[in-house]
Amino acid sequence: MTTSTLLTELAARGLIHDRTPGLEDRLAQGPLTGYVGFDPTADSLHVGHLLAVMSLAWLQRCGGTPIIVVGGGTGMVGDPSGKRTERPVLSVQEIDRNVAAIRGQLERFVSFEGTNAARVRNNADWLRPLGLMEFLRDVGKHFTVNYMLAKDSVKGRMEAGISYTEFTYMLVQALDFWHLWKTERCELQMGGSDQWGNITAGTELISRKEGASAHGLTFPLLTTASGVKFGKTESGAVWLDPAKTSPYKFFQFWLNTDDRDVERLLKFFTFFSIEEVAALLAEQARDPGKRPAQRRLATEMTSRVHGADVARSVVEASRLLFGGTDLRAAGRDVLGVLAQELPVARVPRAELEGLSVLDALVRCGLASSKGDARRGIQGKGFLVNGETVAAPERTLGAADVLHGAYVMLQKGKRNHALIVLEG
Repeated sequence: MTTSTLLTELAARGLIHDRTPGLEDRLAQGPLTGYVGFDPTADSLHVGHLLAVMSLAWLQRCGGTPIIVVGGGTGMVGDPSGKRTERPVLSVQEIDRNVAAIRGQLERFVSFEGTNAARVRNNADWLRPLGLMEFLRDVGKHFTVNYMLAKDSVKGRMEAGISYTEFTYMLVQALDFWHLWKTERCELQMGGSDQWGNITAGTELISRKEGASAHGLTFPLLTTASGVKFGKTESGAVWLDPAKTSPYKFFQFWLNTDDRDVERLLKFFTFFSIEEVAALLAEQARDPGKRPAQRRLATEMTSRVHGADVARSVVEASRLLFGGTDLRAAGRDVLGVLAQELPVARVPRAELEGLSVLDALVRCGLASSKGDARRGIQGKGFLVNGETVAAPERTLGAADVLHGAYVMLQKGKRNHALIVLEG
C-alpha cells in the first residue's frame, strides 16, 4: 500500500470531513510526514480519541510517517475548540505525568520501527523555553485580529467570553505546525472537524514565513444514531486504561453498539477491508440476533487495546455469563475477570467448608434474607456453579471450589455473584 491511496482509503471509510486544496496532488508525489496532537488533560486516552489515532495508523500503513504530538506545552493553555468554558490549567508535574501515560497507550496503535517509524514529540520541548517577544515576532505579526475572530473556535465563545490565553491558542498550535515543518518536514496535520481553524492557521503560518505549502485533513466528529457523543456512557468516558475502564466493560461497550452504528464503527476503528465489513453486515442481516458484527468489533478492539490474551478471557467471561460456556471448563483467568465485575463475597478459606448456601446467597447480595433465599431455592431459582440448588439445606465444600478460589452463585439467568476464597 502506498501513500497515494491514503485519501481513497479514508474516503471509503467516511473518515474525511474536510481537507486543504492540493493534498491529493501532494500525496501522489510520494510519502509525507503528518501529525496529530493530543492534549494531556488526563493520564489516559479514551475511545473518543481513537479516530485521531486511526488517522495516524492509516497514514503509516499508506507509507507516510506519523508524528504524535503530545501537548505538554499547549496543555498549559487549553484549546477552546468545541468548549463552552475554559479548561482548568494543570500543573507542569500533572502534564508531564499524563504525557508519559499517553505515550505508552499510543505505542499500541502505530509502529515505532522501520523506515517510516512513528515518532513522539512533546511540544513542551519548544514551547516552554519560548519567550513572549520571540513569539510575537515570529508568529503574532503574521495574523490579524479579524482573521482570528473569524475562526469558529473563537466565534463560538464570544458570547460567553474567552480569555486572551485561549484566544491565542490557535497561534500556539500554528507554531507547532511551523516548528515540525522546519525540523522534520512535516507537511500534514490531521484532527477532528472542530480543529479546522487551528489547522489552517498552521498552514497559513508556514505559507507566510516559508513560502511553502502544508496541508490539513479533518475527520468527522462522531455521534451515535441516538444522538449521543460517541464514547460517552451513563458512567462517563470509556478509557483505554484498564484501571479506569475494565477490559470487560470496554468489550461490553463495543458489543452494545446500536445496529445503526456498527457499520460506521467497523469502518472507522478497524483495519478490516471494506469487503470484510460488507461480509460481516451480510452475516448480520441473515441472523441479527447473534450480532456477529458487534461481536467481531468488540473482540477486535479489546484485543488491540488490551492484548489478545485478555480479549480471549473477556470474550469467554461474557459467554459464560450469558449461558454459552460450561462454567467448570472456564479458566482461572476468566473467573478473575468476573471477580472484577460481579458482586463478590470474600470468605476466609477455613470458613467455606459447611457454609450454608442460604448464608452464601445473603452474603453475596443475591438474597435479602435467609427466608428470601429459602423461597428462591424452593422455586428452583438459585444455582451453584451452574447447577440448580435442590434443597435449602445444601452446604458448600471443597468440591464446589473452582480453580482453588471461586464459587459461582446465580439467581435466575442474569444475576451472578462470586465467592472468592482468601487465606
